Amino acid sequence: MQQFNYPTTLLYGEGSLVEAASRLKGLNFKKTLLVSDKTLTKLGLVDQVKNLIENNNIEVIVFDDVHPNPIEKDCIDGANVYREHQCDSVIALGGGSPMDAAKGIMALATHDGPLALYDDAKGGDALLVNKLPPLVAIPTTAGTGSEVGRAGVIIIKETNAKTIIFHPTMLPIMAVLEPTLTIGLPKSITAATGIDAFTHALEAYFAPGFHPMADGIAIEAMKLVLDNLETACENPNDLTARSKMLLAASMGATAFQKGLGMIHSIAHPLSSECGLHHGLANALALPFCVEFLEESDLNQEQRDRLQNVLNLFKQRNMATSSLGQTCKKYFEQLGIDFGLAKHNVTESQIEILAKKATLDGCHQTNMIPVTTQNFLDVITKAM
Repeated sequence: MQQFNYPTTLLYGEGSLVEAASRLKGLNFKKTLLVSDKTLTKLGLVDQVKNLIENNNIEVIVFDDVHPNPIEKDCIDGANVYREHQCDSVIALGGGSPMDAAKGIMALATHDGPLALYDDAKGGDALLVNKLPPLVAIPTTAGTGSEVGRAGVIIIKETNAKTIIFHPTMLPIMAVLEPTLTIGLPKSITAATGIDAFTHALEAYFAPGFHPMADGIAIEAMKLVLDNLETACENPNDLTARSKMLLAASMGATAFQKGLGMIHSIAHPLSSECGLHHGLANALALPFCVEFLEESDLNQEQRDRLQNVLNLFKQRNMATSSLGQTCKKYFEQLGIDFGLAKHNVTESQIEILAKKATLDGCHQTNMIPVTTQNFLDVITKAM
């Protein structure tokens, strides 16, 4: 027997935000904690969303102290604000960071800490026994897909490692895919977050195991990225491309319930150790991880999956001789500057990055097993 899980309500397209605000009263939201970051406050998006919600007679408490790579303290501070104001719900506004932090806040608002207790890799989900507050997610980037995810990724203080906090009821009850909220993104962030969505879909498709629904969604998500990301980068006001990229991000995250892989296991320590944006970290690692697969002893089904993704590029006249090189060329066209050393990663960090990648759980569902030496080799090539 297997269990397949899919998200609930997705509001998609222009006008989704107004519709979502009007629905909150029906969800019994009375006083909600709006989790975001200082950048979105400065851009006026926090006030825009706050005013829409308050127009529906719901009190909004703002917590906007989330770091670009969320840390445990963000969750502790947010949970304190939640309890102090006796909130009854959480709304996450932003990219993956506020959405992930919101899930950590949900856990600590209803359970004792530290957050490390609830590490999914150590069975921590079983300790989340109290009812979690309902969550509505409003993404402002098209990448992480955390708006349809049951987990948050937080840097835990005691290990300085990205740690997955998971529970089925962390799944947002509603995700609001409003394209107008993504228009102000700079090209570099649009590209990096879009590549994150692509990476989710690719790794999910490559993950072993029988999950044809996730496979189908992953393929369609990759198609949406290939057909719309460049347009979203070059024509930021194109709401059709922006909308489809938001959908691709949600689809990629829906697909990766099947699993991820070694790309994410490298990207996580690149963020926690070196401060790289998660999407950029994925972009810098992906071609070299794919080349590792292409050079490995794969069975026919595994090779077919590599070829199937390469065919997506071929159908769009975007392919070179191999999938790894094709992805590298495509990412370069989107503005990715390859070479980890260009992004303040030093050779002295390679060993710790490889060790932390080995400890990261994502590669447990890599297409083939990987070792610390494999990580060392791939990271070295990516330098």
